[in-house]
Amino acid sequence: MKVNIVGGGPGGLYSAILLKAAGPMREIVVHERNRPDHTFGFGVVFSDATMAELESAEPGTYREIVDAFAHWDHIDVHYGGEVLRSGGHGFAGLSRIRLLQILQRQAIDHGVQLHFESDIEDIETLRDADLVIAADGVNSATRHRYAEHFQPDVDFRPNRFVWFGTTRPFDAFTFFFRETEHGLWRVHAYQYEDGHATFIVEAREETWRASELPEHDEDAARDFCANLFAEELQGHPLLTNRSVWRRFPNVRNECWSHENVVLLGDAAHTAHFSVGSGTRIAMLDAIALTEALDGIGDVQAALAAYEEERRPQVESLQRAAQTSLQWFEDTERYMSLAPTQFGFTLLTRSLRITHESLRARDPAFVDRVDTWFAGESERQSGEKVRVDPPPPPMFTPFKLRDMILANRVVVSPMCQYSAADGTPNDWHLVHLGSRAVGGAGLVIAEMTDVSRDGRISLGCTGLYEDEHAGAWGRIVDFIHTHSPAKVGIQLGHAGRKGATKLIWEGPDLPLETGAWDIVSASPIPYLAQSQVPKEMTRTDMDEAKADYVRAAEIADEAGFDMLEVHMAHGYLLATFISPLTNERDDEYGGSLENRMRFPLEVFDAVRAAWPDEKPISVRISAVDWKPGGMQPEDSVEVARMLRAHDCDIVDVSAGQTVSDQQPMYGRLFQTLFSDRIRHDVGIHTMAVGNISSYMDVNTILAAGRADLCLLARAHLFDPYWTRHAAYTLGYDLEWPDQYKLVSDYTARFAFDLGATEST
Repeated sequence: MKVNIVGGGPGGLYSAILLKAAGPMREIVVHERNRPDHTFGFGVVFSDATMAELESAEPGTYREIVDAFAHWDHIDVHYGGEVLRSGGHGFAGLSRIRLLQILQRQAIDHGVQLHFESDIEDIETLRDADLVIAADGVNSATRHRYAEHFQPDVDFRPNRFVWFGTTRPFDAFTFFFRETEHGLWRVHAYQYEDGHATFIVEAREETWRASELPEHDEDAARDFCANLFAEELQGHPLLTNRSVWRRFPNVRNECWSHENVVLLGDAAHTAHFSVGSGTRIAMLDAIALTEALDGIGDVQAALAAYEEERRPQVESLQRAAQTSLQWFEDTERYMSLAPTQFGFTLLTRSLRITHESLRARDPAFVDRVDTWFAGESERQSGEKVRVDPPPPPMFTPFKLRDMILANRVVVSPMCQYSAADGTPNDWHLVHLGSRAVGGAGLVIAEMTDVSRDGRISLGCTGLYEDEHAGAWGRIVDFIHTHSPAKVGIQLGHAGRKGATKLIWEGPDLPLETGAWDIVSASPIPYLAQSQVPKEMTRTDMDEAKADYVRAAEIADEAGFDMLEVHMAHGYLLATFISPLTNERDDEYGGSLENRMRFPLEVFDAVRAAWPDEKPISVRISAVDWKPGGMQPEDSVEVARMLRAHDCDIVDVSAGQTVSDQQPMYGRLFQTLFSDRIRHDVGIHTMAVGNISSYMDVNTILAAGRADLCLLARAHLFDPYWTRHAAYTLGYDLEWPDQYKLVSDYTARFAFDLGATEST
């Protein structure tokens, strides 16, 4: 088997070593256009976990790398006149040129042919080999040559950064922040060998431009940054190596291989340096590619298997890297935080490190965070909170108007489609009652429709008949009697998504018989086969607004503690807000201010009808997941308007506005929207969306990304989710009298199905 490798960087060289080690008879040729000693930057970083993978893949190369690297465990955050140190992180730094020398020597020892200063003008000239590995970097000529097959997407991020070296030693991965008249500058610094460190300076584009720095002048960049960070450099110089101002390129490809050509490393994908180096990712690519080729004889089948196995891992890392780079793009947002919370927010910025994983690494640091958070909770709620030891953040109180929640776990509103003409029944009593007894601080009943014609389906609950007050009151009374939980209800109107089948009969499918007329901001059906809604007239709006007021009055009569007005997910009020569903040419269409006019009219009317001491929340879709629709910056303005109208807290969801949305799902995928709104607007928020673990809840809260966390499917799976979280965290959550016997019970959540009673 012959393999041509384009690119003599770490990814290409490591691929050559692994392939030759696994198959000594293979002919492996590396083509590199630069000299052996030519590289960019200064150091690379590996985590301890990555080092373990390198050891398993090829012990000889691993031993040489280990002998050369600098290792450290700490992260130092210099902020607000303090140095916040967190330990237990485990990093290895290594000179990039030293790594290349190790890999070049190992490749030669394994019998790999290395051709330097070999500029391949056309990759087609190498296609006579069985396999061509394109490890030719972020500006990959191979990717460009076969762009129609790879379908690349390269997005240059807005921040500017420049890398330097310095002789100042660092015993931790270090972050500095310096504000000037032009804006905020950030530094990422780490030691890669004795006496040498990488020093990366980053700023927003507008800050960089205001400083009038030339883009490609190394000396000017060095002199400016050396002066700006003279205190931090402690007399040590900055060193240059292609140290010009750059923008980070996010690289993705729809496909990684074409016939016998495969992309590897930065040619295929990038991840921001604040999470992990491209070198690390490329070397892990090489391991996965070698394993696929060794396991499958056919090259194209092996390349397909490689991508199938490796792509999910890379995309997961890219999501974390994207979240991390956005944190550094928006660091200005967090500069008013207390030092303890700022440090915690930075450390957990990628959402991969959680409150609990950080506790495992550095329990003293997390104790400091929890103590600070407990004190802030006591100040905000007026409730006494112990501080020795402090409770986990999720078990601290929170106050909205006169409503005080015992903890910050919320059962998200989830439609049950089990009512008869809007009237809730025993199913709803058990559904909501069990989750309240299960320990949640707030239980929000499902989207409950303000009129019969505002229902999604025949099974939806309502607040439009007098008897609904008594039916709901029975449920509210049970929860108030048997738990400390508060109860909210979500008011909604289905709009163009109404008159559909029960969800288990087909989501969003129109009723075949018995449908009622539906209304919306504009006459646009949700699905091609959906009923076309009537465009609302002023009379229709007045009737709907009166329905909302009547529903609020019935909810108060039933005893609910909180209302939520549903302005998300493509229902009636949401259709006014989104430009995808609002094509009106009157005062209720056009600009965002106009599109918000009717939703705010409804909110104001509900607020006036609802007792002043009780809070109101609003659920919004922060993004429509479709070009031309609502974007995160629009949702910030929506939240700003809601705050001006006395909304107490925003429930930040996303999507479901149009059927052809293209959402970017993932763990905690909507939390960033909550974070942005909370800090940019200065309003309380609730986070929702793929939150399933107590680790995530504690992290979101302690980092200030939301004030409350809503869990939906996690609560369907486990009504006692909050109690199980308390047990796992060692927090004593009071049980109802009927369940006091559980205090003597030893819980076991794992079972050995092969065990017998005697064992």
